[in-house]
Amino acid sequence: MTDEDDTVARHLDDRRERLDDYLDREELDAVWFARPNSFSWLTGGSNVVSRDADVGVAAAGYDRDDGWVVVTDNIEAQRLADEELPDEFAVEETPWYESSLAEAVADRTTGRAAADFDVPGLETVAASELRQPLSETDVDRYRDLGHDTADAVERVARELEPGDTEHEVAAALKIALATRGIDAPVVLVGGSERAQQYRHYTPTYAELADYALLSVTAERGGLYASTTRTVAFDPPGWLAERHAKAQQVETSALAATQAVARLGGTAGGVFDNIAAAYEHVDFPEEWREHHQGGAAGYAGREWFAAPDAEEAVRTPMAYAYNPTIRGAKSEDTVLVSDDDAEVLTTTGEWPTRAVKGWDHEFALERPEVLHIDPE
Repeated sequence: MTDEDDTVARHLDDRRERLDDYLDREELDAVWFARPNSFSWLTGGSNVVSRDADVGVAAAGYDRDDGWVVVTDNIEAQRLADEELPDEFAVEETPWYESSLAEAVADRTTGRAAADFDVPGLETVAASELRQPLSETDVDRYRDLGHDTADAVERVARELEPGDTEHEVAAALKIALATRGIDAPVVLVGGSERAQQYRHYTPTYAELADYALLSVTAERGGLYASTTRTVAFDPPGWLAERHAKAQQVETSALAATQAVARLGGTAGGVFDNIAAAYEHVDFPEEWREHHQGGAAGYAGREWFAAPDAEEAVRTPMAYAYNPTIRGAKSEDTVLVSDDDAEVLTTTGEWPTRAVKGWDHEFALERPEVLHIDPE
C-alpha cells in the first residue's frame, strides 16, 4: 500500500465511523452531501464548476447497503471518477437533460435519508456537526494549507510600497495563492486610511500610504485558513499598542477555547472570555464593532463566538479568531488540542513575539508588525 493509499484509507475509515454513528442515531439509511465543502470533506475531491453555485455538480453519499456512491450527470461523471474521487466511490450518472441533481438523488435513494441540500422527501443533515472535530488526515492537509497560505501572503507583504493601491495588492495576493492551488473567497486589503474606517476593508484604488492590513480566507480541498499580516512604512504612533492588544485578545480567545473544550462548554463561554479580554486591554466596547471569529475547518467559520452561542467547543479543531481594535487586527488559524496549540498559518520566517493570554497560563507566538523602509 502506498502512502497515498494509506491516507485515503484512514480518511474513509474516519468518515465511515462518523456516518455510521449518525445513521444509527437518526435511524437513517443514507446521507448525501452536495454542498462543495461537505462534498470535499467526504470525498477529498471537488464538485465545483461554477463558483457562484451553493450546490455542486455532484452529490456524494454513504449508503448502508451500497457504501460510497456519487450521483452526477453524464457531463461530469468520467471527469470526477478520473480526477476527483477515490476508487472506493461508485459513480452513477444520469443524462443532463432528464433531471436535476436533487431529483437524481431522490430517485437513487431507498429508505430514510438526509441531505445537505433540498431533495424531495429527504431530511436535512447538519453537516457542520459531522465535520467536527478534525481527523488526523484533516490535520495533515491543514498544516500544508496553512503554511502555503501564510507563505503567499508574507511574500506579497514583503514587497509592498506606500504607493501601491489596495486593488493591486489584492490582485497580487490572489495570484500568489492561485499558484499554490488555493482559492481565495475573502481578500481584504486596507491602507492606512480605510483600515481605520472599516473592519472589512474591501480593496479600492486607494494607496496604502502609512501602513496596511492584509487579510485573507483561503480554501483548498474544502479546508479554510484565515490569516492577517500588518505592514508599516510610517505608521501612526498608536498602531503598535493596538496591534499588541488585539494580539492579547486573540491569544486569550485561544486559551479560553482550550479551557472551555476541556469542560465540555460552548462557544458562548469562549465569547465571555473574549469580552473580558477586551475590557482588560482597556477597549471594552470594541467587540461590538466586528465579529470575533471562531471554529474553522470545512468552512471559513464553522461557528462564531458570540453572546449566548450554543455550539459545542471541540478539540482537535482549527480556530480562527480575528479581534480588531480600530485600525489594528490580529488573526491566524490555530490547531487547538486538549493540551497544545499549533499555529497553522505560519512559515517561521515572519517576525513574532510570545503573547500571553489574559488570565490564562497560555502563550503563543504571534506575528509582529513588519516595518519596511519606504526609501
